[in-house]
Amino acid sequence: MAGHSKWSQIKRKKGANDKKRSATISKHLRAITAAVRSGGSGDPAGNLSLKNSIAAAKTDNVPVDNIDNAIKRAISSESGATEYKEAVYEGYGPGGTALYVETLTDNVNRTVAEVRSVFSKKGGSMGNSGSVAWQFENKGLIYLPENSEAAQETAIELGAEDLQEGEEGLEISTAPNDLYAVSEGLTEKGFKVESAQLSRVPSSTVAVSGDDVSKLMTLIEALEDLDDVQNVYSNAEWPEDTDE
Repeated sequence: MAGHSKWSQIKRKKGANDKKRSATISKHLRAITAAVRSGGSGDPAGNLSLKNSIAAAKTDNVPVDNIDNAIKRAISSESGATEYKEAVYEGYGPGGTALYVETLTDNVNRTVAEVRSVFSKKGGSMGNSGSVAWQFENKGLIYLPENSEAAQETAIELGAEDLQEGEEGLEISTAPNDLYAVSEGLTEKGFKVESAQLSRVPSSTVAVSGDDVSKLMTLIEALEDLDDVQNVYSNAEWPEDTDE
């Protein structure tokens, strides 16, 4: 995995989730439910958070029926849908890396206990609120499996902030509020969007090597396996030969 690539850890996470499809779908549907409730609307045209949640779910191939049913349940006054709250946890991993953990939970006490336990057992340590958040920027990230001049020009015209040429495609960075518009615009222009989601991009990276590579991956995967955890971001710069 190329450490300089903003998309590298997203692809690594996506690859891990492909092996746990039911858990992936569940996390997306939880995010959609929370977006409807917090945004007060089941119409993505007037609920940006819901737009972004749907875009992320579609790029992970969550069935449209599942998405529609989650929205219907969330807006139904008789649904009894669980109320989820966003909670962020910060900490440190092997090699001096920073970790930013996003969760959606119906029980904060349970979630913080589970996250703290994983950090402790897997060689990391919890930090205080704000201890590492300053190292990450909120961005929209889009990945196209093709890297052509036409794709680059179209992305820029649609409002992309930054482009990075990957080995197999094009990585596009946007302002958070522009993610959905750029992603949909590219699709309408005939480009295949492999993935599109909000992300926390590190402003700088820390190179990991030796045993720290496997230890950090084990810690991140254990955090991702927690039901309440939606995303785990790190500022790790992975060796080129790291298995994605």
